[in-house]
Amino acid sequence: MARKTREYTVAEAAELPPGSQRVVQVGRREIGVFNIGGTFHALPNLCPHQIGPLCTGKVSGTLASSRENGWKVEWVHEGEILVCPWHGLEYHIPSGRCLAYPEVRLRSYEVWVEKGMVKLRL
Repeated sequence: MARKTREYTVAEAAELPPGSQRVVQVGRREIGVFNIGGTFHALPNLCPHQIGPLCTGKVSGTLASSRENGWKVEWVHEGEILVCPWHGLEYHIPSGRCLAYPEVRLRSYEVWVEKGMVKLRL
């Protein structure tokens, strides 16, 4: 059976400039809407760890190292990492991937701007 989707208008695009975030109520769900460099992303406001209010957390970058750079620690993904306010788990907003547990990936919702309004589909 095909699942029916619905579109919702959640904000004026001007209210969410690059680098901003907002939690919106959509039906019975709370959704975090993020503007990263002019591109919008939408994630559930639930951390899978202990159902914390994930999207109220701080957005930042993170430290990482790799074989390619000789395991030198560097700051990466500035403005793309969401930190759960309850226990500090970090999630990459564009991909939904948990940095500590890469097999954990948040559901993401389709989000776009139409006629100056931010819309999303559930």
